[in-house]
Amino acid sequence: MTVITPQVLLKAYSVGVFPMAESADDPSLYWVEPDERGLIPLDAFHISHSLKKSVRHAGFEIRIDTSFEQVMRRCAEKTPDRDETWINERILKLYTQLHRMGCCHSVEAWREGELVGGLYGVRLGSAFFGESMFSRATDASKVALVHLVARLNAGGFNLLDAQFLNSHLQQFGCYTLKKPQYRELLDQAMDGTADFFAFKSDRDPEAVLALAAPKNPA
Repeated sequence: MTVITPQVLLKAYSVGVFPMAESADDPSLYWVEPDERGLIPLDAFHISHSLKKSVRHAGFEIRIDTSFEQVMRRCAEKTPDRDETWINERILKLYTQLHRMGCCHSVEAWREGELVGGLYGVRLGSAFFGESMFSRATDASKVALVHLVARLNAGGFNLLDAQFLNSHLQQFGCYTLKKPQYRELLDQAMDGTADFFAFKSDRDPEAVLALAAPKNPA
């Protein structure tokens, strides 16, 4: 079995490669480098009117990095829409180690003391690589994503990597780039610096919306 350390994992991300597993029960990992990469635009992120209402009024408390492993395990759970998951125990261990190193973060949506949605990803240079998200309440993961984009814009990030384009991410303006164009953006992001903790206004929905989608009408 190939040994992958957190340091090897960070190096892989810096050149556009990431690991996946065939299933949660398969202990092996394989490297992925898509020919087309899904990206979420930080300067043109789209938020629907209904999602703006959820940011303002749905009663979610957003927390950062308070239950990282729990977020990962919720992302790995089977759902009615997903019979299999690519998150196995090796991935859980590796990314938990990255979290302890300060290179991996969770954005969590809580309601009445319960974790009901969230996402996690890897931070490197001025890039954030989104890994997975989950939701147990309407719009919970979407609100977490809005908060993530606000945080990345506040901190000077210039790349939000979604890995693959899907219909769920298209609603936010997600698009694809061919590998050569993606690598140019990635190289620029690796040369940059950003502050994931610059944003201090998670409890202010208007500040979140202003930073997440400044070009979108309210």
